[in-house]
Amino acid sequence: MSNFDKHDLSGFVGKHLVYTYDNGWNYEIYVKNETTIDYRIHSGIVGNRWVKDQRVYIVRVGESIYKISWTEPTGTDVSLIANLGDLLFHGTIFFPRWVMNDPQKTVCFQNEHIEQMEAYREAGPAYPTEVIDEFATITFVRDCGPDDDTVIACAASELPANFPDNLR
Repeated sequence: MSNFDKHDLSGFVGKHLVYTYDNGWNYEIYVKNETTIDYRIHSGIVGNRWVKDQRVYIVRVGESIYKISWTEPTGTDVSLIANLGDLLFHGTIFFPRWVMNDPQKTVCFQNEHIEQMEAYREAGPAYPTEVIDEFATITFVRDCGPDDDTVIACAASELPANFPDNLR
């Protein structure tokens, strides 16, 4: 029997995290509420892509460990584990082949291009899927409270040069 309430997401909702994968890719996520995240990608094959109001599944799997999973309109599937106690992330990203073949097609504010992303997904190809399975170090954490649309409100390229230090 666990020593924590697996249904209590209050220690995670409202968190704003910046993390860097071992492969060098830098990402940022804001846990907007129990079913929604905002995120932006600072570097990697889809660097400068950003998304608001992505529907997700969030579960608590440990005292300070949470798992977030979702499917994007692109057909990309993502599963993240955030270990807040050890400032460690683990991400598994399942990229459809069309994203790997031409990642620049996804580099945008996705919310303004949902229909285009779905059309790319339908055109494919979907396979073979490219699996990126990496650990990451959480380099920044702050609590912004739930449902704050100002936390992630622009592309990474529009942020100050000293981001996220300017938030401390």
